[in-house]
Amino acid sequence: MRIFPTTAALLALATTVQADNQIEIVRPDAPELAHYGPHKIGVTTMTFTNPDQVDVVNTGPEGEIARYDRSLTVEVWYPAAADTQPGGTLQALVRDGVTVATLTGQAARDAAPDSGDTYPLVIVSHGYPGNRFLMAPLAENLASKGYVVASIDHRDSTYDDQTAFGSTLVNRPWDQRFVVDQMGALDGDLGAIIDGDTVAVIGYSMGGYGALIYAGAGVTQAATDYSWGAPQGLLERNLMGSDSHAALADDRVKAVVAFGPWGNNAGFWDADGLAGITTPLMLIAGSVDDVSQYDAIRGIFDGATGTRRHLLTFENANHNAGAPMPAPVETYDLPADDGGWFPFGHYSDAVWDSVKMNNVSQHFLTAYLDLHLKGDDGRTAYFDLIENGNDGVWALDDTGAPTEDHTYWYGFRPRSAFGLRLETAGAE
Repeated sequence: MRIFPTTAALLALATTVQADNQIEIVRPDAPELAHYGPHKIGVTTMTFTNPDQVDVVNTGPEGEIARYDRSLTVEVWYPAAADTQPGGTLQALVRDGVTVATLTGQAARDAAPDSGDTYPLVIVSHGYPGNRFLMAPLAENLASKGYVVASIDHRDSTYDDQTAFGSTLVNRPWDQRFVVDQMGALDGDLGAIIDGDTVAVIGYSMGGYGALIYAGAGVTQAATDYSWGAPQGLLERNLMGSDSHAALADDRVKAVVAFGPWGNNAGFWDADGLAGITTPLMLIAGSVDDVSQYDAIRGIFDGATGTRRHLLTFENANHNAGAPMPAPVETYDLPADDGGWFPFGHYSDAVWDSVKMNNVSQHFLTAYLDLHLKGDDGRTAYFDLIENGNDGVWALDDTGAPTEDHTYWYGFRPRSAFGLRLETAGAE
């Protein structure tokens, strides 16, 4: 029998902060591991500059290859000292690239790090466009459980800096690798708590694309030749079988999570590329994703034969399944463009409640990272499930113990796993 926080405790948490855009909400019906962990949380902003990089945006179809110093802003959530007073706000641009939203969470700005231990590093990588706050509910939640979480603003790919798509295609895995390097080399109190040899990468959409390349899935030759992609064959840096792609291999990365990863829908991988993934992989997607195409995401799951992998599906959810924060209230009244697209839709789903999806993601990410980064073998129980959550049977005896007929998803409350499916493939 699983133990959940009491209703009184949940109500106390809900009333702690009376503000809009709360990123720390955990619903009463959330699965067990969605709830915040024991650590107080700090948050800080850092900037890292990767010198003398290829400037895809300013490189033409022929002629000289432009170069620049590529600066990345990174938001870092981390376990904070025990005497930290929780609570703070984040100022985040929303999808229109102009409007600022105020996000409220438990993290305290620039709090002293917890000096009692070292913690695995988690890299978070947004979509195109996006920013470092897009997955803030996941980042803050993981920090409370003993992770240092670094969420990247990818240059040329944020709401106020959305330029040539080719830059995203070329740079994503290298940005991720660069931030792993920089975070692992940090000095000072924050650097002292980071276990830079134990890393996970979490990516959404184009962030998932980059994470898969980082994990071993080099792209096809055809992808490097697309007229709408990177000029002058610059994407060959990520080509399967190339020396440059081989240089991405990184045994510090122990697990990869890709939400709705883009790329297989456009021919960026073939069987050899997908089989090149050797890092444990979890895919999370909506069954009606019309951006990355759900069937193409399933193709990644089927093709990643070189590793143990999971596919968590939100039935009837679209591309925003599980990763983006709930739509900030500042987006509610922003007008649609001429095509009918409106900023609120960048975060929301037509069927699922975003908080519910975030809570499910927080639960499974906690179990997955604890298993692969902390060696907690007890977390395997959260993946030893019947495939379809709709088929689970809740059957307890008079003492509250599960009977032989009990097949409900481990860690879920009764009637709370509907619409979810978890598939697993590959050897342990």
